[in-house]
Amino acid sequence: MSQSVVLDAVDLHILRLLQNDARTTYREIAAEVGVAASTCLDRVSRLRRSGVILGHQLRLDPAKLGRGLQALLSVQVRPHRRELIKPFVERIRALPESRSLFHLTGPDDYLVHVAVADTADLQRLVVDEFTSRPEVARVETRLVFQQWHCGPLMPPSSAIQPAKGP
Repeated sequence: MSQSVVLDAVDLHILRLLQNDARTTYREIAAEVGVAASTCLDRVSRLRRSGVILGHQLRLDPAKLGRGLQALLSVQVRPHRRELIKPFVERIRALPESRSLFHLTGPDDYLVHVAVADTADLQRLVVDEFTSRPEVARVETRLVFQQWHCGPLMPPSSAIQPAKGP
């Protein structure tokens, strides 16, 4: 497990702004936060180096790309052995329909978020790419009716440090 990074109120304000719109310029962020643009750039660089900022992503509308049906697949793998897990994870991550993959505790080993064209495409995916695999014991499918993206990810209030200089 990686270590937490100490963040102050300025860092958190910068992170909140970037999470809401990663295209925001350093000059705009600096003006909003109340620091010099060079200070903002230094802080963002430090947040990248420390691993707090992992990268930037572009969100797309799956329906506009011909993938109007989304589902969550609960997958049980048996036997649950390391030599089977790696190839399974690599294959599922390589599927163009896969959006997210989670390794879980509990009765299901994986939760896979997929986006497909329609129910026939979902059936093809489940049968051809999941249940046909010898290590897959069970797949349970749940359709996604609607999805919301939540607010920016921030550390717990108790972990926030008072603002300090650049």
